Amino acid sequence: MSERELKAAQDTLRDFLAQARSAVAFTGAGLSTECGIPDFRSPGGLWTQNKPIPFDVFVAHQAARDEAWRRKFAMDAAFGAATPGRGHTALARLLADGRLRAIITQNIDGLHQASGVPDAALVELHGNTTYATCLDCGQRHELDWVRSRFEASGGKAPFCEACEGPVKTATISFGQAMPVAEMARADKLSRACDLFIVIGSSLVVYPAAGFPLIAKRAGARLVIINREETDFDEMADLVVRAEIGDVLEPFIQGVAANA
Repeated sequence: MSERELKAAQDTLRDFLAQARSAVAFTGAGLSTECGIPDFRSPGGLWTQNKPIPFDVFVAHQAARDEAWRRKFAMDAAFGAATPGRGHTALARLLADGRLRAIITQNIDGLHQASGVPDAALVELHGNTTYATCLDCGQRHELDWVRSRFEASGGKAPFCEACEGPVKTATISFGQAMPVAEMARADKLSRACDLFIVIGSSLVVYPAAGFPLIAKRAGARLVIINREETDFDEMADLVVRAEIGDVLEPFIQGVAANA
């Protein structure tokens, strides 16, 4: 995309936001690649390095739980110091300015919260990897607690100190049920919005990828900002194929100037 085309797309997005009464952002892994966190499917992505461990396998086998936590701590060593990028900052400012109603995210990295997005304005469809929960009783466990027991046992995944149930990062794995409350809230937001902005999602992971279609069918304008094409591009009102930070950076300055 040329500089002229990018400027035109930014102007159109600015107009859409100015006209919207209820705008919702929908974010995916592409938002965090600028922060040094690889996405899942592209060459060098996380799924090309390690095959995902299905939920039923995690629950059934100690070895699978051990491997899941080994991977988790290895990833934290590589990417745990990541900080919010320009896209995160722009969305946080748009929320603070009242131009966005909420953010629905597929991301699990906690960078939206780190950028200043309040929990009340964020819907985490796939959970959060910055803490853990017991799969039996639901008790929250901090990662430092898990790590200390993992390392002390020579790489064995710990059990819940309250009920001895298996402890897992608070994320949604393949084969695990989607969170009911978050799905219902995302559905409500999608049906009620008049502008739905997809940012950094390939839109191939369902059921989460169905929300743009729900919004569009309910009458919302649909914007897609992603480096690669998606299956929803033809129905979108605006498609921007460029680096997300480059697209959204002017909105940081623009919101600040108009605050």
